[in-house]
Amino acid sequence: MNTTESPLLVSQICKNFGTQKVLDTIAFSLEKGEIFGLIGLNGVGKTTLIKIILNLLNADSGACKIFGVPSNTVSAHSHLLYLPEKFQPSRYLTGYEYLDLSLSYYKKPFDQNKAKEFALQLDLAPEKLSVRVGSYSKGMGQKLGLLSAFMADVPLLILDEPMSGLDPSARIKLKALLLKSKAEGKTIFFSSHILSDIDEICDRIGVIHARKLQYIGTPQQFKSLNGNVSLEQCFLNAIDAIAA
Repeated sequence: MNTTESPLLVSQICKNFGTQKVLDTIAFSLEKGEIFGLIGLNGVGKTTLIKIILNLLNADSGACKIFGVPSNTVSAHSHLLYLPEKFQPSRYLTGYEYLDLSLSYYKKPFDQNKAKEFALQLDLAPEKLSVRVGSYSKGMGQKLGLLSAFMADVPLLILDEPMSGLDPSARIKLKALLLKSKAEGKTIFFSSHILSDIDEICDRIGVIHARKLQYIGTPQQFKSLNGNVSLEQCFLNAIDAIAA
């Protein structure tokens, strides 16, 4: 891994599904140790972009690099962890077994005590790690996925709707862990519909609408450009102006 390179570089990504253009010349880069939030309405291409970054979907044109390595190479993925929006670990594994398996992909040792500590930090009762995932609620399953993300200790986290299924207490604790990871020099890229959370912890945001990245910069700058009200209302003001 070249630590002098951007953790993520997205260059002129375009993607069509048949005759429908979904992404049009999307370009941005992340800085080491920042939290970057991607926002947009349902269906505008946020998850499509994430899949292209992860080489789970081919772009029609453009390229992505992870710490200077093309994202379509296996080695690029050893330095990141991805948590999908619809996270579904095997229902037949216990929480401990899932974490052990997940960490093995990164050649990291599994520490049961460390797992218990992270579980408490995410409002997940440690004793639940001993039972099968099939008995978990949606929120518990989401916390297990987040546990694996933090325990992997990789320099880049890519999280698609990480707040999904979390109650207010768990969301507060997750934000604290994300800020702690940032302080440790890690880079976090995540999408979310909960714009108040994005406003609270993100250094920069990207706004996707009408196939393009319409804005990239700090939440405060975005609000100053769109009425100096809440981020939610500023977002609506911005997309209404584009549609007009």
